[in-house]
Amino acid sequence: MLLTRIKGPRDLDRLSQEELVQLAAEIRSFLVDAVSKTGGHLGPNLGVVELTIALHRVFESPKDKVLFDTGHQAYVHKLLTGRQDFAGLRTKGGLSGYPSRAESEHDVIENSHASTVLGWADGLAKANEVLGRADHHVAAVIGDGALTGGMAWEALNNIAAAKDRPLVIVVNDNERSYGPTIGGLANHLATLRTTDGYERFLARGKEILERTPVVGKPLFETLHGAKKGLKDFIAPQGMFEDLGLKYIGPIDGHDIEALESALQRAKRFSGPVIVHCLTQKGRGYTPALEHEADRFHAVGVIHPDTGLPVKTAAASWTSVFADEMVKIGHERPDVVGITAAMLHPVGLNKFAEAFPDRIYDVGIAEQHGATSAAGLATGGVHPVFAVYATFLNRAFDQVLMDVALHKCGVTFVLDRAGVTGDDGASHNGMWDMSILQVVPGLRLAAPRDAEQLRAQLREAVEVEDAPTVVRFSKGVVGPAVPAVGRIGGMDLLRAPAPEVTRPDVLLVSVGALAPMCLEVADLLDKQGISTTVVDPRWVKPVDEALAPLAEQHRVVVTVEDNGRAGGVGAAVSQALRDAGVDVPLRDFGIPQRFLDHALRKEILAEIGLTAPDIARQVTGLVAKLDGRFDNEPAAAVD
Repeated sequence: MLLTRIKGPRDLDRLSQEELVQLAAEIRSFLVDAVSKTGGHLGPNLGVVELTIALHRVFESPKDKVLFDTGHQAYVHKLLTGRQDFAGLRTKGGLSGYPSRAESEHDVIENSHASTVLGWADGLAKANEVLGRADHHVAAVIGDGALTGGMAWEALNNIAAAKDRPLVIVVNDNERSYGPTIGGLANHLATLRTTDGYERFLARGKEILERTPVVGKPLFETLHGAKKGLKDFIAPQGMFEDLGLKYIGPIDGHDIEALESALQRAKRFSGPVIVHCLTQKGRGYTPALEHEADRFHAVGVIHPDTGLPVKTAAASWTSVFADEMVKIGHERPDVVGITAAMLHPVGLNKFAEAFPDRIYDVGIAEQHGATSAAGLATGGVHPVFAVYATFLNRAFDQVLMDVALHKCGVTFVLDRAGVTGDDGASHNGMWDMSILQVVPGLRLAAPRDAEQLRAQLREAVEVEDAPTVVRFSKGVVGPAVPAVGRIGGMDLLRAPAPEVTRPDVLLVSVGALAPMCLEVADLLDKQGISTTVVDPRWVKPVDEALAPLAEQHRVVVTVEDNGRAGGVGAAVSQALRDAGVDVPLRDFGIPQRFLDHALRKEILAEIGLTAPDIARQVTGLVAKLDGRFDNEPAAAVD
């Protein structure tokens, strides 16, 4: 196999065009076989095989910087830079699903939030200029989906201002992000895509000129690099050149020779150039091409021949939200949905099918989505903006200054909250409950099970004078956790024995960690430690009944699937201080560090967010209150 001979990018230089075509086929076969066993981003990588080969043939990584936005299409890049062991892809100790500086010197950036690559490229190109590195180049690959993000256009505005600063921008145009790309930019790219007169004209010219001795090839290169007037006559790509960016394309993104030619010309140019490549997401794999929703953007473990899941998926948090949104939509004609290019991943596809005139896909533009939601609310409807928890970080200013300041009734539904695991550091939704604590008037719900998700979503959309947030985990929804009573607005999940006059521990359980918190209470009970477990349901604002309840206990413990800094534990601590309640408090949550990719349960074990770990520490805390000495440890907790 050719692929096994590729240990680094320069090994590509020795291959003929015929061998490169063979290599592309081998890579696609490898990807289908490997990713079907582990899960991962399959469709995007199948679409960039030839493009990645061409990039590494033309540019000299790592001296030249080859950047990918958002990075989920970097599997081919990994293969060509010596990383061909995909057995542990996205698992602990294995390859990351995104570029990773820890893995290779060829990986420059690893932030897998979209639309950022052009900002990185602009900075790297400026650094080359400042340091006089004229022989260093920067090539940034960005999809048409990522170009819907405002950051991309802010960067383009700055890049275009420097006419003599070399920078190659490769637009990987497959008409999709997760699903089909929408909006004005998509329409413009569609015009370029479908106006094939220019390419047909050049193809015919190439055929004739290549038969012309001596001067044929130079003439063709001159023609292909023709000035804007000729190009506009045949293909209206003026939007890019009106920004001051030279434009090459559209190029067949699966023709390695054509790609190399275009990239070489772009590399030689002394200013910023856009190379517009047309690719096909899921290329070469029939099940992906036939999957209209997202062309196998991301898959679990599948059968490589059929593309069907190996295991039947249980009900997920996302599916519970999806079904309840449709029910609410039938009852409330004023409720609309908003997504940021992730209709299916966040579960709004069912709502879109039922109410096609009440769904808005804003593209990868969370900031615009939040402010547009404020406008919708001001106009008299109630928007539900469903977004991954980690991506709401991008729209914080809009949540604060546009939604909250204006007291707009907008509901944000945060999918993949807490530790998500295999997608790595940038996708853990561990910041939302900390960031949102500072927003005046905002109410935040953390449902513990499917029933509470349905109930709290309905409570959220009833609020018309403030933003509301409902956050839930990734994956399968757990078993129902019934309440045994109600204290204020909080659900009582476990009460101590009636004869206990002052229980030892008040355990405040946040969201889907409720089953684990009840397990903690069981373990403490075996140590003779009495425990009350409450679910606040709405963790912001802190329920007024919590402080007097805490005063009746010896210790308060909070457990949350969020960063400890500024999270629910910190808010509860402040509420107790404000109420003059002087009770020791111990908060358990995610440490403020970037977590490596691994299974969720492996990460929780690593950071000590498990029932035995928490019970052991709480037992030690109670032992100190009982006056035990450090050399007389409490009994072990199994």
